[in-house]
Amino acid sequence: MGNWIINNGLTSFILVVWMGINLFLFVWFYQLYDLGDDFFYTRHLLGSALPWARAPAAVLNFNCMLILLPVCRNLLSLLRGSFVCCGRTMRKQLDKNLSFHKLVAYMIALMTAVHTVAHLLNVEWFNNSRRGVYDELSTALSNLSDSENTTFLNPVRRIDITPTYFVFTTIAGLTGVIITLALILIITSSMEVIRRSYFEVFWYTHHLFVIFFIGLVFHGAGFIVRRQKKTNPPHNFTFCKDRSDDWGKIPECPIPQFQGGPAQTWWWVIGPMILYICERVLRFIRYMQTVQYRKIVMHPSKVLELQLVKDGFKMEVGQYVFLNCPAISQLEWHPFTMTSAPEEDFFSVHIRSAGDWTDKLIDIVQNLPEGAQGPKMGVDGPFGTASEDVFDYEVSMLVGAGIGVTPFASILKSIWYKFKISNSKLRTRKIYFYWLCRETHAFEWFSDLLQVLEKEMEERGMGNFLTYKLYLTGWDQNLVRVHFEEDKDVVTGLKQKTHYGRPAWDKEFEQVRKENPTSVVGTFLCGPAVLAKVLEKKCAKYSDVDPRKTKFYFNKENF
Repeated sequence: MGNWIINNGLTSFILVVWMGINLFLFVWFYQLYDLGDDFFYTRHLLGSALPWARAPAAVLNFNCMLILLPVCRNLLSLLRGSFVCCGRTMRKQLDKNLSFHKLVAYMIALMTAVHTVAHLLNVEWFNNSRRGVYDELSTALSNLSDSENTTFLNPVRRIDITPTYFVFTTIAGLTGVIITLALILIITSSMEVIRRSYFEVFWYTHHLFVIFFIGLVFHGAGFIVRRQKKTNPPHNFTFCKDRSDDWGKIPECPIPQFQGGPAQTWWWVIGPMILYICERVLRFIRYMQTVQYRKIVMHPSKVLELQLVKDGFKMEVGQYVFLNCPAISQLEWHPFTMTSAPEEDFFSVHIRSAGDWTDKLIDIVQNLPEGAQGPKMGVDGPFGTASEDVFDYEVSMLVGAGIGVTPFASILKSIWYKFKISNSKLRTRKIYFYWLCRETHAFEWFSDLLQVLEKEMEERGMGNFLTYKLYLTGWDQNLVRVHFEEDKDVVTGLKQKTHYGRPAWDKEFEQVRKENPTSVVGTFLCGPAVLAKVLEKKCAKYSDVDPRKTKFYFNKENF
């Protein structure tokens, strides 16, 4: 339990607070509309569907306020820099921004479903009351006109109106249909199978959020749900509810007055909307800044390396940028972790062929005349990730899967530069590096860096500083046995032999704990969610309860 609290305690606390606020808003507004005197007559027309429509609306307002904040990348980078003094646990929460974004989206979807069903029932009951289907009081309330001395309660003003017509001809109904359809498209296109296979579909439909928020702001302006106004003399509903024929005829029962609104949604979302607009303006300014190509390299396994230069660009290890190539699409931006080090006078990315956008970019580059500049490229960033904190740990375990090795290329390069200038501020004294790949060609572009590091460590008598293990998950085991006795590995040319299959993580964690009995170990992953679950469990399993002994902290890259 202690290990779990170390790795997940603050995250769980934040989720409990978020869920508690949702629950409080739901219960508070449910009680308000279910028991409030101002809504007595409204409840008589609509029954329990009234609180079941309004309580989810309050929860929706709160979560629509939150949904944009986790995707304000520049805001998160600013906060990450501000939290340097607050410790790694606080900064780790910012790395879970997309997980929180999805969680808030699920809540919005759930509350939208409840809100929509309840209001569809409300429209039906409004319509039936207008037709005189129910009791005498419902008919009297529905017949209240909208004249100088009276205000209506039932928004269905004519007997010949159908519920469908009402939905598509009122502000609340029409905007409700629009934002619900937009939400359905956004959520369905966000499923992992679509996001990975048809990223463009996900990208374009996600921008329906603009229509969603515009519709949301105007949705409450229809004033469909109305409350009783205070009048002089007052209308006492407990006395007058059974005397509808006497309304306006006796002083105790003046004609009841009703009002809608005020529209509250914009109060909740205006702040985040302004922040997001500022975010997009900043992105546009960065997009307009000139980016020059320093070098273009095509590696095996269709991995494209771009070395870029941009005025005023400063980065830290493990950070990422968003790239836009107008020659392919004016709107699409894709995230790529930088593989260069902060000490270099350029920044680089390695792009693997993994979809239509990357395939088109590789084709454009391959067809360039020799010595020509690449296509116009927009760069937004850099943005912080969990890997920024790697030098805050005495010991670090770096785990990359496939192209997920890119943030660790930046880290290892930076270490090489720090050793080169004998940087005394380097706190890290041991790094364990694991790279899992399916094919041999994936190692080729990265093995050069490892060879340089291997040589540098030996020359400085620090051969134990970096322990790296490369794993091939699809390989001829017999070839491994044939060449095992050679000095250098047949795949990478490194002294460290390539391993066959997948790591035995229990054995690896046990070894790290044994070699570092009193250290805080940062475990960093850039790879699939399945592997993340495994490593997170191992971090909890092998962390010692004794604060003086080994502790493992899990960190994962999120884009």
